[in-house]
Amino acid sequence: MKFISFLYLSTFLIIAIDLIYFFCKRKIKYFLFKKRKNIFFKMLYGRFDKILISFLILFNFNIFFLWLDKYGYSFKAIVFFVNVLIVSWIFYEVLKYIIYVFISIKLAQKKKVRKDLFLLIMNLTKVFIVIVIFTIFLYYIGVNITAIITSLGVGGVIIGLAFKETLGNFFDSLRLVSEDAFHQGDWIETKDFEGFIAEIGLTATKIRTFDNSLIIVPNSLLANTWIKNWSRRIIGRRIKFWLKIKYTTNIEEVNRVIKEIKKMLEKHPHIVTDKKIESKLRQKMHKNALFNIEDKYGVRKTLLVYLDEFDEYSMNILVYAFTITIDWEEWLKTKQDVYYKILKIIEKSSLELAYPTSVVFYDRKEKLWKS
Repeated sequence: MKFISFLYLSTFLIIAIDLIYFFCKRKIKYFLFKKRKNIFFKMLYGRFDKILISFLILFNFNIFFLWLDKYGYSFKAIVFFVNVLIVSWIFYEVLKYIIYVFISIKLAQKKKVRKDLFLLIMNLTKVFIVIVIFTIFLYYIGVNITAIITSLGVGGVIIGLAFKETLGNFFDSLRLVSEDAFHQGDWIETKDFEGFIAEIGLTATKIRTFDNSLIIVPNSLLANTWIKNWSRRIIGRRIKFWLKIKYTTNIEEVNRVIKEIKKMLEKHPHIVTDKKIESKLRQKMHKNALFNIEDKYGVRKTLLVYLDEFDEYSMNILVYAFTITIDWEEWLKTKQDVYYKILKIIEKSSLELAYPTSVVFYDRKEKLWKS
């Protein structure tokens, strides 16, 4: 009688919860949306359906099979297996919610967050859950787990050889993450391809190229080749070119133009100088005094303007500087502005821009064939 009373009560509660969910779902989501300034409610708004539905499925499934069991239909094995799967699903969804909340809190505090590390944790969690489920199933059907683990000596060698490449890629992915080679969203370049990191997986990394195609690269390939990471800099994208002027012996005018270009660059609001970046680096310098801050975080502030070489048809002035921004479009705008200002300096001087020229001498020998 107690079991039947419990069954009726449980059924009533589940039906009530189901009805409340389906009729109040929109209101609950609207409430969570209104409270979106709170990170916990904001993240729950996005995960609400998946988390709650997994619980509802678990309760409804068990009540349904309790009724079947009451009428003499027993499916213990099926109930056990499905319960393990649903509980694993709930565990994964709750863990995902916790990780998303943690990331959001860090971002709100303007702290650097390695999203790729959390993606790796989620992928490892999936693998762990699959292994646990598989182990539970084997144990339930009566397989001796201890004997299997003991016999993995020879079997492990066979499996290792069969999955040599896969295991190599897996450990190389851990190596890439531990060495902090790149993050999700970084712009990288290798000898074979160039693009942005879309996702770092357990065995392969997805890279979105500039022509908007997707490349899937084994992690062992990335771990064993050179990688140029263009995103690992906080200040300084290089501007480098040679200003070609016509040959002249007016050294004073050349020197004046060089000084004026350098002065213009030092005053330019978007060109790096010590004073412009001092405040940005002071905090990092106090926190980290064991290494070169400029090399660690990617800061370049070199500014050079010198008469560099004598070419075939020109005298070449080297202009070498760095923009404060590392964004490509902003860098192009700054470089264009620098070009305009240099052209104005040249226009106001007595110097002229050089370009390739050639002189042809034509000797007319009119009486060459006359006697």
